[in-house]
Amino acid sequence: MSENVELIRIPNQPIPTVRHIDPYDSFRGKETPLVIDNGSTNIRFGFATSANPASSTNVVAKFKERKQNKPLLLFGDAVDVESGARTQARTPWEGDVQLNFDALENALDYAFIHLGIDTPSIEHPVLMTERLASPLHSRSLTSELLFELYSVPSLTYCVDAVMSFYHNHLPTPPVPFTSDGIVVSFNTASTSVIPILHGKGLMSHAKRIPWGATQANDYLLKLIQLKYPTFPTRVMPQQTNWVLQNHCEFSADYPSLLRTLKDPAQLRLYEKVIQFPFSAPTTEEKTEEELARITERRREQGRKLQELAAKAREEKLQQKESDLQYLTALRERREEESKKEWTILLREEGFDNDAALDSTIKKLETDVKKSRKKDTDGDEMQEDVPTYPLLDVPDEELDEDGIKEKKKQRLLKAGYDARERTRKEKEREREEREAGERREEEERERDLESWAGKLRKEHEGIMTKIKERGRRRAALSDRKSAAAQARMKNIANLAADERVPKRKRKTGGGMFALADLFGADDADWAIYRKINTAAESSDEEEDLMNLQTVEAKLLAHDPTFTIEHTHASLSSQRSALMSAFRPQYEDGDFQGESILTFVMLGKARIHLSVERWRVCEAWFSPTMAGVDSAGLGEVLQNILGRFSDAEKARLVKNVFVTGGPSKLPGLIPRLQASLRPILPPEMPLAIVRAADPLNDAWRGMADFAKTDEFPKYGVTKAEYEEWGGERIKRWWGGNWNSSVSI
Repeated sequence: MSENVELIRIPNQPIPTVRHIDPYDSFRGKETPLVIDNGSTNIRFGFATSANPASSTNVVAKFKERKQNKPLLLFGDAVDVESGARTQARTPWEGDVQLNFDALENALDYAFIHLGIDTPSIEHPVLMTERLASPLHSRSLTSELLFELYSVPSLTYCVDAVMSFYHNHLPTPPVPFTSDGIVVSFNTASTSVIPILHGKGLMSHAKRIPWGATQANDYLLKLIQLKYPTFPTRVMPQQTNWVLQNHCEFSADYPSLLRTLKDPAQLRLYEKVIQFPFSAPTTEEKTEEELARITERRREQGRKLQELAAKAREEKLQQKESDLQYLTALRERREEESKKEWTILLREEGFDNDAALDSTIKKLETDVKKSRKKDTDGDEMQEDVPTYPLLDVPDEELDEDGIKEKKKQRLLKAGYDARERTRKEKEREREEREAGERREEEERERDLESWAGKLRKEHEGIMTKIKERGRRRAALSDRKSAAAQARMKNIANLAADERVPKRKRKTGGGMFALADLFGADDADWAIYRKINTAAESSDEEEDLMNLQTVEAKLLAHDPTFTIEHTHASLSSQRSALMSAFRPQYEDGDFQGESILTFVMLGKARIHLSVERWRVCEAWFSPTMAGVDSAGLGEVLQNILGRFSDAEKARLVKNVFVTGGPSKLPGLIPRLQASLRPILPPEMPLAIVRAADPLNDAWRGMADFAKTDEFPKYGVTKAEYEEWGGERIKRWWGGNWNSSVSI
């Protein structure tokens, strides 16, 4: 493999770790706000005074354990422990909308139990995230669950992207929050763009595109499946997610990158090779004692089989002797019975006439004689040379039965002579073949290089003929090609050919019919194969057989001829670009492993080249992945177009990116390449990433929950009972523009 290619192995799944949580006794009765970041992938929860949140995978599965036959409820990382539970896994989210409230209830139960809350109801105000422009129905059912089931004293909703911006621009108290900027939030199922002006989120100007980490992961999986349709193992979504997070990146100039990757030599410099796990063939090394025992066991089995065969032959011989004795006794009764009674007796025994009885007795005598001869000599008795005495007797000296017997003997002699000629011809061919093999072996031992060169030239000639047939067959599919036009010309010439001899044949009805002699000449069939595209040439089958023979000899004796040079290997290469990625067999590559293991190692590799950038580019051009939506650059341009130049300058001075996919390399240069052309040259542009894109949203919520403003924006249980679950209060970090507000 090239030194520029990086071989990466798929890691094993990490063992889940349980984070330390502060004991609940320190929060009991203090009404410390409870902060829950309800994400599509992970749920983060904890008290507002905690330094870091506890987190778990936001997935639940109801699984029936087979051994104990008990139903189990698994949550988080425990779902991956049971393989049967993965198919039953569910999340509270359906895309970007929260709909599975049974799963949400299980997630909240897990969070409260993990925090150590042991009271009948939750006595802490709850601050929970929701997606941008969440439907009223989803918010209503979430409020109903928290107020009715858990009896929380108050509930506040906020947008996670805004809270991440708040944490990274947190002012020193008591200065109010007045930061400006535009937040680009990369979520699991969508990407949101929210402008923030004078410290308030302008939700009426916010936009969202339906492309997130889940769609990117699915897109990468489809690209891999399309590129490797015969991959030996199943590529799991968890594996492609790992590849997306660790080896995909944004390109500042994607079209320029594609032009660079058109060169296979340059492509090898940019590719990354992912080695997937595979099961190597195991060969057990046996000791000499084990081999001796196996050999003795096989000999014993052989002796037993021989004894069984001898016993079966003995029983068969006894049966034939018994039948022969019975039929001989039956034939002796012929003189004692009348003709009518003898005919009835023969039919009862299954014979039509005396000749059938005599033939059966003669065959039994021959079989018994051969069996006895084999038992005494240990080998098959040689076939006796038959005699035909009537062939030398003139027909005048024979009666009618004798003439019939003479004709029969003449036919038997002709068959015997034909068999003898065939046997001698086969013997002669065998001797010639053995002589040719001896000459070839002597030539190979005398000059291996010359012998291999001659076979390689023969191999190349046969390969050229096969390729020419393939090219001609492909050319015939194009009606405008020279081969197809020549075929039509041959058909026209055959239709107007006057050299074909014709004759008149008078039928019973007095009519005359024409009968041509096409096919009488071998050249006619050569023309037929040219005009018939579906006809297989006999030469093609012969060439393939000769090619296999030549390749077997070269593989056995020529060390420079490997599997890669065979016709099967070369014909399986779809293109020169794909063949460049195939593993090469060089000295030192095997390191004690078999060539089969090395081949399987190469087949279990995925070469990532343009896919690394194509998946990320879909955020800026979702149409390339089949999603009818504007890209991130177009959405940013549309939002900035709603503001004046002064407001636009304040926004683009602080473009803030957050969310898990924002950690992908090259995102900031890609955003700069999209925003710089749509801004005036003198307008400053600054793009920053969240300090911790995954946990800053929870930390921002915790920061806000500790302020004096937090109690004013929570909906209490009394207000919920009066106004309903869709009620929220207007504040700068919530979805007030898309919901009922006061």
